Amino acid sequence: MELTLKERLYRIIFESDTPAGLLFDKILIYTILVSLLSVILDSIGPISHRFHQSFNLFEWLFTLLFSVEYALRVYCSRDRMRYVLSFYGLVDLMAVIPTYLALFFPELHALIDVRVLRLIRVFRVFKLTAYMQEYAHLAAAFTASRRKIVVFLSIVLAVMMVMGTLMYVIEGQENGFTSIPVGIYWAITTMTTVGYGDVTPKTDLGQVIASVMMLMGWGTLAVPTGIMTAEMSRQYRDGKQGQTCARCGMEDLAPDDRYCRRCGEKLPSA
Repeated sequence: MELTLKERLYRIIFESDTPAGLLFDKILIYTILVSLLSVILDSIGPISHRFHQSFNLFEWLFTLLFSVEYALRVYCSRDRMRYVLSFYGLVDLMAVIPTYLALFFPELHALIDVRVLRLIRVFRVFKLTAYMQEYAHLAAAFTASRRKIVVFLSIVLAVMMVMGTLMYVIEGQENGFTSIPVGIYWAITTMTTVGYGDVTPKTDLGQVIASVMMLMGWGTLAVPTGIMTAEMSRQYRDGKQGQTCARCGMEDLAPDDRYCRRCGEKLPSA
């Protein structure tokens, strides 16, 4: 059975398991990279001053290409509204709108860099579905762990406020701790092991407190990591037996997935 023009376009644009589809995705990614490079170079003063007209011409050329691509995606989508309102659909739209809006609002030109989000499609080109599956597991683990993480962060915030206030009282304004918010800022940079050095304790007691907080910073990193790791291990054990799409044969779909990641087919309710 011969495919219609719409079906052929769908296979080329939305799928990468054919030579034409793979070539299309590769050309799209290279085009996005070149367009991003053009925008970045145009933001550099000396280069922009010399080649601004060329960059402007390239930008409009890329915008027209991406506009045609977006229109073709909408045309050949099996469910147009679903594509338009999907994550990729909104990103594709945002990739072209800033240039048109820049005609009326020049300050929006920097939003063109949103195109970098479209490079997520590189996972489809190289068939790295396992990585996409791991991202789904990571998101699910984060969602399941969010209450524990929020509780932990609230405790950390309380410690920051107490330590910041103590440093304000101990060090005082003469040592740079001009207010409690400045003390809290110092506590955050110290706890996260960043330590910009713009505010540092000078007294012996203040340095002791700083040393304790630096050591506590390692625990700040370890606790959320342990929570996430435990949750991911639990989900891996519970979700070994995933669903399989009856339409395209996609395997290892998560038990709570409602739609197939490859073809969008609705999965049977659990």
